[in-house]
Amino acid sequence: MFWTRLGSGIILLLLSIATMSMGGLPLALILSLVSMAGFGELTRALKHAPGGYSGTLQDRDGKRINALELVGLAGIAVYYVLLYFSGSHIWLFMCIVFVFMAMMFVYVITFPKYKAMQVTETVFAFLYAPVMLSFIYQTRMSGQGIYMVWLILISSWGCDTFAYVVGKLIGKKKIFPVLSPKKSLEGCIGGVLGAALLGWLYGHFLVEKAYPGGNMAWGIALICGVGAVMSMVGDLAASAIKRDHEIKDYGKLIPGHGGIMDRFDSVIVTAPMTYFLMTIVLDHMG
Repeated sequence: MFWTRLGSGIILLLLSIATMSMGGLPLALILSLVSMAGFGELTRALKHAPGGYSGTLQDRDGKRINALELVGLAGIAVYYVLLYFSGSHIWLFMCIVFVFMAMMFVYVITFPKYKAMQVTETVFAFLYAPVMLSFIYQTRMSGQGIYMVWLILISSWGCDTFAYVVGKLIGKKKIFPVLSPKKSLEGCIGGVLGAALLGWLYGHFLVEKAYPGGNMAWGIALICGVGAVMSMVGDLAASAIKRDHEIKDYGKLIPGHGGIMDRFDSVIVTAPMTYFLMTIVLDHMG
């Protein structure tokens, strides 16, 4: 199990580095596929008893794709086409609204096949994984994106690593005993400080070399520290959904890790936060 997890983790890291380095079409294509997989995992989890809602008994096992989910998958494809060819926020926002309206249309014309909660859950799944993950692409394709996109991984995976090490060494106070029994206050603090430290080192030794006089290391440390906090929120939120619906993993796509939502739970939340903070903080630091 350990070697399987390690091997798939290395492959996943290399794939992430390759696509994020290239940006453009390869990154948009990979993110669209990852988003569709994450959307499917999340909708299946939300349909899972006892917390899920379904229009038919056949849907209750989470294996059957319904019309609402088909609209969501089509919406993801259109969203990423617009993201790649336009990138305009107004077009992306229009796409989100039209996906919601299309789901409402399906809800109305098929009534009473689907429950109102199903529409809510499917819209939530569309916003949660596909839209939030798209900020990886938006960060990468921004002006300084070739450097800033790595803050997403530093914030999320860097925080995970430091939190695990610090928690193992000195972690005592459990702050989420029901939701995540292994997480400690010391580990959480260590994860945030560790991510901020990695961000500062990255900014000082790499980014500032590319942008002399920019003095961006402290801004990047701030982004990574805040991003680390949000990464833990994303991790805990994904765990809460699993506990609500009594499932162990979202899927089996990544050997040893589970599904897309199991591995990218923190990245999903960190990506938009990094994009927004990058826009606000670094624009003022120059």
